[in-house]
Amino acid sequence: MKAILYTLNGEKKGTIELAGIFSTPVREEIAGKYFEANKYKHPFSPKPGAGMRQQGQGQISHKRHDWKGQYGRGISRVPRKTMSRHGTQFNWIASNMPGVRGGRKAHPPKGIGREKKINQKEIKIALNSGFAATTNQVYLKKRYETFHEMENVPFILESIPQKTKPLVTLLRKLLGENISIALKEKSIRPGKGKLRNRKYKSNAGILVVVSSEEKARLKGFDIKNTKDVKISDLYPLGRLTIYTEKAVHELNSKESKK
Repeated sequence: MKAILYTLNGEKKGTIELAGIFSTPVREEIAGKYFEANKYKHPFSPKPGAGMRQQGQGQISHKRHDWKGQYGRGISRVPRKTMSRHGTQFNWIASNMPGVRGGRKAHPPKGIGREKKINQKEIKIALNSGFAATTNQVYLKKRYETFHEMENVPFILESIPQKTKPLVTLLRKLLGENISIALKEKSIRPGKGKLRNRKYKSNAGILVVVSSEEKARLKGFDIKNTKDVKISDLYPLGRLTIYTEKAVHELNSKESKK
């Protein structure tokens, strides 16, 4: 599989042979499985002992004529903690049980049963599927509602600009109507989400894959080394991606070693 190599001015320089991973069959189910396995890597559960760390459990006696007992007071037999007292009269409030202030949850998530296991062969297939989907316009259309068909996908650059403005100018020339997908846009979320620590929302933007020798830090772009690309960078499948020439050669060398 070959792709067109572009200069930093957006002009065609020649062609380049792509790695075998770009022509592998796309396995959506395995890529989704690997994404879910990474998503639930940390168990979801409350802290051990949450809601049970205050006074109250087993503090009240149920015997007759016993000190600090509830017998004969007409109150329920729930664990209580003492807020204040006057002689033998106690100001109690319920504690440690579900349904009361500061108490434990009735049926919290236990932190088990959500870990997903995946073997090394499936990981390799999932990552290869992610790279292959970046060259397939069917998956690009499926991921982006406003995607317009383009020729010569993916785009291979001879190098990466060291400043943001030249890269934006280059992308406008190469992508045309799809520039809105490539650039990150941050906006204020409508509705109550603003009150729940998610005031802003933004799109992912274009992914720039460089080699381990190249270094670039450009504001507003996700720039990843070939060794650091994860399934979360490529999923959902069909992310708009550009590669540098050295990154393609590095992927080719990895494929030949395997």
